[in-house]
Order: sequence, then C-alpha cells, then structure tokens
Amino acid sequence: MNPELVLWGVGTSRTIRPHWALHELKLSYTRKPILPRTGETETPEYTALNPRQKVPLLQDHTLVIGESAAIIAYLAKTYPNQAASLIPKDSETYAKWLEWCFFIVTELDSTSLYVMRRHGQIKGLSHIYGDAPGVVAQAAEYFRKQLKHVDAALSDGREYLLGEQFTTADILLTTCLTWAIDYQVAICDSATPYLDRVLNRPAYRDASAANKPG
Repeated sequence: MNPELVLWGVGTSRTIRPHWALHELKLSYTRKPILPRTGETETPEYTALNPRQKVPLLQDHTLVIGESAAIIAYLAKTYPNQAASLIPKDSETYAKWLEWCFFIVTELDSTSLYVMRRHGQIKGLSHIYGDAPGVVAQAAEYFRKQLKHVDAALSDGREYLLGEQFTTADILLTTCLTWAIDYQVAICDSATPYLDRVLNRPAYRDASAANKPG
C-alpha cells in the first residue's frame, strides 16, 4: 500500500491503463478525476506538474511521470506482488514483453487508433483537427493489418500475450481492442475469447469504475 501515489486523469482508453495496473497490484492511491480538453489540464497547478498538459500523470512521492505505458511499467517494476507482477522475470520473456509493449503503443495506438480519434467523427476530434474520412479509413485498415500479429500469437490458445502470465502488455492490448470496437473496427477472431477472459478480471472492473469522470 502506498498512500503517496496520486493518479491524475480519467475518462479515456489511455487513462484507464494506470488505474488498471494500480488495482492489479492492489495499491491504494489518490484519484484526481480530471479530463482532457476541458481546461482542467491547463490550470497552473497541473501545468506545474506536467507542462505537456496531458493525462494520465502519476505522482509517487517526488517522482512525476506521464505516458500511460511508462506509468504502468514503472508501477509493475516498483511495486510487484505475489498476486500480480505484471512484468516477466526471465530475460527472454522480458524482451518479448518489451517488443509487445512498443508494438502496441506505436502501431496500434498512436499510428492507427489515435489517428482515427483525431480525424474521425465517431467519438472523434475532427472538430479540432479536421475531418479526414480517407485518412480514418486508411488508419482502420492499417490497424486490422497490424492486428494479424496479435491474431498469430493468440491463435495458439495462450491465455495472455506472453502465455500464462498477465502483464502490462495485456493492459495495453485490451485497451486498444476495446477502443477499436468503440470505433466500429473489426478485431480478429482470436481476440474475442481473449477479451472475454481479460475483461472479467476484477481489477479491470474496478479500474473501469475508477476511470469514470466525477
């Protein structure tokens, strides 16, 4: 338990990631339910913590760290427990974990889904960044193409991306898959039973509640 942990941010596919990791690791924390693009990330108080004015953001005593993938990796490294370590211990599996994390964040999240969010009309930000249906269509197609890598891995019947151990890579992948579904992008067949397993984790349900505004 660490009462000094403070998590800023709710309401998005990226902010749920640290909430989820905190609940998997059974860590207590103070929740700061601010939302992006509401002015709440632009206050002097928050800007002093994070000049980028983005969420999520984690405070751990004097440490301040942003970027959802970095936050959950930090938490898993710093506060492992017997119930959930979230990071592989042996070097070979650790290397594969790194590969999955970078792949998901770059190819599925920022290159595909966030492009759709910026320029799409379905739960998107086209009113800010401009409507670009052709770009959105290409981003969706790119997402489906990259998802073949996930399909190939999950098709062997493994429980999680790295086998029997649930890791932060699963947190990243699950949020991308649910994000894609929200955007009406078809996911691969092998991801459906995978999602059923992961979304039934008690920590996910608790994190979903914690990630709600208010």
